[in-house]
Amino acid sequence: MKNLKAILIPIVITLLIGGIYLAVVFHNRAKDATATNKAPEEHLTADEIAIDRQEFPAHFDDVAELAGKSVWMRDGYSMPYYAFAGGRVNYAKQIGLLLPAQRLDVKKAIKAAAPASVSNKVPHGDHQALLVFTLPGDTNEYAVAVGAMQGQQEQYFDDLLFFYDDPHTIYSHWPKDIWDAIAAHQPKQGMNELQMSLALGMNITVDSQDKGNRTVTYDVNGKKTAVTFSKDKATTIQAQ
Repeated sequence: MKNLKAILIPIVITLLIGGIYLAVVFHNRAKDATATNKAPEEHLTADEIAIDRQEFPAHFDDVAELAGKSVWMRDGYSMPYYAFAGGRVNYAKQIGLLLPAQRLDVKKAIKAAAPASVSNKVPHGDHQALLVFTLPGDTNEYAVAVGAMQGQQEQYFDDLLFFYDDPHTIYSHWPKDIWDAIAAHQPKQGMNELQMSLALGMNITVDSQDKGNRTVTYDVNGKKTAVTFSKDKATTIQAQ
């Protein structure tokens, strides 16, 4: 019996030490894995958490549902619009470019074949899809292209072109001086890129894909302005 105890005691001690060692190892590994898998804490800005709806139109009927509603231009100083009368788009009579944040009161959606000579940022396809609209204080009707159909294929750009809610409501946290500059279509130091796009539009060239830390050149009807952003704040504004 004494010989058996002499044999068992070292074995038990060794097993206990080994068990404690393994427990510590597994605990540390689990702790490290938890730390590794833990997502980094994100700090979203007020702009990023603002509700900016998207519609994801896939068919002409989706576009037609905008009839009787208002949309606001997201892609300002970029999209030409045309006279609309007698149920026809007068592609030969381009009125101008729609302003950023401009409200369009949509009357209906139509299909029309665009002449080969027309360039309006939207593919021609067999037919273009256009929104017929009026502007505030103006009873004349106009049309702007929003998509194209080629055979069974359809492509629509509404989500890139429009806000579906008044941006004043979406970005109600912006201060009055920013909205005043946007309404005047004037750049202002301290604006971020989104705010600047609502002042100067989206007809732009950039020197980098690092949004918020780059120089963006805005083309407003041929008048160019270069704005340098650092940490998504306009630091220098230079007319060209």
